Amino acid sequence: MSKITVLGLGAMGSRMAARLLAAGHSVTVWNRTSQASQALAALGATQADSPAAAVADAEFVISMVRDDDASRRIWLDERSGALSCMPANSVAIESSTLTPGWVKTLGAQMQLHDIAFLEAPVSGSRLQVDSGQLAYLLGGDPFVVERCLPVLKSMGSAFHHVGELGEGTVAKLATNALMAVQVTGLAEIVGFLKRSGTDANRVLSAMAGTSVWPAVAGYLSGSMLSENFAPQFPVNLIEKDLDYTLQEMGSPQLAPTIDAARKAFLRAIDEGLSESNMTSVVRLYDKI
Repeated sequence: MSKITVLGLGAMGSRMAARLLAAGHSVTVWNRTSQASQALAALGATQADSPAAAVADAEFVISMVRDDDASRRIWLDERSGALSCMPANSVAIESSTLTPGWVKTLGAQMQLHDIAFLEAPVSGSRLQVDSGQLAYLLGGDPFVVERCLPVLKSMGSAFHHVGELGEGTVAKLATNALMAVQVTGLAEIVGFLKRSGTDANRVLSAMAGTSVWPAVAGYLSGSMLSENFAPQFPVNLIEKDLDYTLQEMGSPQLAPTIDAARKAFLRAIDEGLSESNMTSVVRLYDKI
């Protein structure tokens, strides 16, 4: 078993740490606020009061935070950053959804400190991490990938090495952009069916038997029709990822469908749905 540090204990990071503990690893945790750390300490994790302190004897360090700014603070803060305190021969694993440019910059900093670095964003949400079914989109050296797989297998079941540093993040942003387009498109269809007076369940069941129906649509439409918007992937996070995608594209005119999806999620945020599941965007369209 390995000594593993998890930095960032939000909905995903806390569950990743719990999976690692259940697999028998020695886990140290840090979070900006202490409540999540305390809950994991009750399960056997060691609490640290800074990222720097958390990595003191780690073999692997996993970061799972909201955005580029949070990642920068965790790794590179002059007083409390993890990178300058990581032991020789340890591995840094960045699982946050970031921008490709920042991942490459962070990779260069890791190289300066002679620390192995793996970009490891995930596809899947809370249910998938709880069941160890995350899909990893990996960027980096193949030898580092192989070194990290025994750790990642505690949390995931599919591992796709897509290329060099930055390319894992490109794959993750592309995946989430496609998801966002599917969510907003299906939300409009549900609104259309309700306004037309048809039985939405019956029509969607019929559509599920056709070639246009993606695998995720059953979950999405079920959430929309039942109005179960407990957060799995909140509106504010998918909007952030779409913003990163459009930044990478260089112009909204080059991705008008993705841009339209982002604007729908921005409207949902304005409607007070920021913390609700992404499927709550249906509320923009299902008024009868």
